[in-house]
Amino acid sequence: MNSFSESLVVAASLVSHFDPNLLEIVELSLRVSLTATLASSILGLPLGAAIAVGRFPGGQVLTVLLNSLMGLPPVVVGLVVYLLLSHAGPLGALGILFTPAAMVVAQTILITPIIAALSRQIVADAWGEYREQLVSLGARTFRAALTLIWDTRFSLVTVLLAGFGRAIAEVGAVMIVGGNIDGVTRVMTTTIALETSKGDLPLALALGLVLITIVVVLNAATQGIREWARRRYG
Repeated sequence: MNSFSESLVVAASLVSHFDPNLLEIVELSLRVSLTATLASSILGLPLGAAIAVGRFPGGQVLTVLLNSLMGLPPVVVGLVVYLLLSHAGPLGALGILFTPAAMVVAQTILITPIIAALSRQIVADAWGEYREQLVSLGARTFRAALTLIWDTRFSLVTVLLAGFGRAIAEVGAVMIVGGNIDGVTRVMTTTIALETSKGDLPLALALGLVLITIVVVLNAATQGIREWARRRYG
């Protein structure tokens, strides 16, 4: 066997035997990304809905800004968060640099624009369809936004899944603010990058297999939710 096939066999063994080191890295990755997705949904969903429904100066500018921020370079986000949380930075007193909390902050900043922009588009489409009905019922902006968020909840779930997928696959920002410290801030993507550079292919491949599985499951869940909602609600 060549080195790749040997590494693949060892990687499969690590996954099938639930290697403790592997599980620790996967668990931290899921915890950080799920927390960031929750925080981003709390910020992004109301923001997107408010921009879609509200009438205020600069609404179009905010829409363009959100769409632009969807392409935020992760390394730039990581650099900004690092500068803010470093000892010389304005938030250095928090002492969370090179901790999972800093990684959550970086991922939250990275995916909040994605969730806000995508949810804005979904709610805006629903607003165009139900606007007259909601206005005739006397729904104010806040109530209309909440109603449309509930009405489009299945589509918005797919937005949250997309945000989580973006977070779990991110490497640049979390490496800068987390440092990939063994037993503290090692997540799947940073470990894959660094272990590959060190030549430890089995662990990198094992984590790669897990990460690909998570991405496939997310896409399957997204498609399943869409199909279920389409069949049930037309």
